[in-house]
Amino acid sequence: MRMVDLIEKKRDGGQLTTEEINWFVTNYTQDEIPDYQVSAFLMAVFYEDMSDEEITALTLAMAHSGEVIDLSSIEGIKVDKHSTGGVGDTTTLVLAPLVASVGVPVAKMSGRGLGYTGGTLDKLEAIPGFQIELPEEEFTRLVNQSHVAIIGQSGNLAPADKKLYALRDVTATVNSIPLIASSIMSKKIAAGADAIVLDVTTGDGAFMKKLSDARRLAKTMVRIGALTNRQTMAIISDMIQPLGEAIGNSLEVVEAIETLQGKGPADLLEMCYVLGSQMVVLAKKAPDLDQARKLLEEALESGKALAKFREMIRNQGGDDTVVDHPQSLLTAKYEQPFLAKKSGYVTKLVANELGIAAMLLGAGRRTKEEEIDYAVGLKLHKKVGDKVTEGEPLLTIYSNDLELNEVERILEKNIEIGEVAVELPLIHEIITE
Repeated sequence: MRMVDLIEKKRDGGQLTTEEINWFVTNYTQDEIPDYQVSAFLMAVFYEDMSDEEITALTLAMAHSGEVIDLSSIEGIKVDKHSTGGVGDTTTLVLAPLVASVGVPVAKMSGRGLGYTGGTLDKLEAIPGFQIELPEEEFTRLVNQSHVAIIGQSGNLAPADKKLYALRDVTATVNSIPLIASSIMSKKIAAGADAIVLDVTTGDGAFMKKLSDARRLAKTMVRIGALTNRQTMAIISDMIQPLGEAIGNSLEVVEAIETLQGKGPADLLEMCYVLGSQMVVLAKKAPDLDQARKLLEEALESGKALAKFREMIRNQGGDDTVVDHPQSLLTAKYEQPFLAKKSGYVTKLVANELGIAAMLLGAGRRTKEEEIDYAVGLKLHKKVGDKVTEGEPLLTIYSNDLELNEVERILEKNIEIGEVAVELPLIHEIITE
């Protein structure tokens, strides 16, 4: 078998066999195929697309290119959740303890962030002492004992995906639905989940800007899940404006605690209930979504969910007093209000641009090597549709530097106030098998 023949076949619109895809993934992972040929192959896929069968074969080959986690020693149905990303995406910090508090095992392997703000691991490491690296036996023990643990992904999890993603990033082939779907699902399958809930975001702050692209990606991943015997469903959620009110690592931990206390932003709480209800049903802890939501609402209102978050922090070596004193995490030197220039209604908060502003403060990474400043970020006081008076704070900038000209310029350009209130949807669609 020759790589040039596979490139030619895909370039001309042909369908690759499972054997051909397995050969390609195995040999590329072992450095037997040069990057220049794989670059040509990725561009052929970008233009010619892939069938469901090809995408499934690619996903499985990538999933089995390295370590496949065995979670069979953890009791119950393990449900994983994945978001395609956004701005102010704090859902995992709320969802994990909330869902675990009703008996669903949450054995979560998360990643770091590259871009607007930190990933789930970066947010958790904003909690003093929190350990995101645990031996596999301890990880399993904690999930069996407490129903929840969140750790970093194994270094050998889907290594083919790591190699392909790095090449896609420099060959303008990132935005290909077959390649995105296989990348996400290969990691989820390798991580050992029995069922998968996907949050596919769409809008300015999302990877899929168009709803039609988000819909196709969601349907593709749900079909992959079905073909690989994983119960899978997807929610298409809106990311035109940031989710919640916090953009920044410590700020998002504080927001998660406040949400588990029942005092968080309405949109973040609703998103957690929607995603969490699906997880509870897939785990067979409730017969339908209404009953699942009732269980989650009771867990939050009774304090069980917050207690579970405290337990998770303590189990993983963190300082659980932050649950009682979340403001202790807000250690930025400066807090600067950003004021409305006129009265009216907030009509636009461009999510990705606000994310860039937070990244410039130090809340995110432009390169893998950059250090994150946990303390900095933005706290929104107004969302789209809210009424605002001239001189009223639209948000607060948390910084460790007084030089904010570039940040303020971005905010000025990407927050709009109009005369008529507008309303944005939170959930566009729910896609199941």
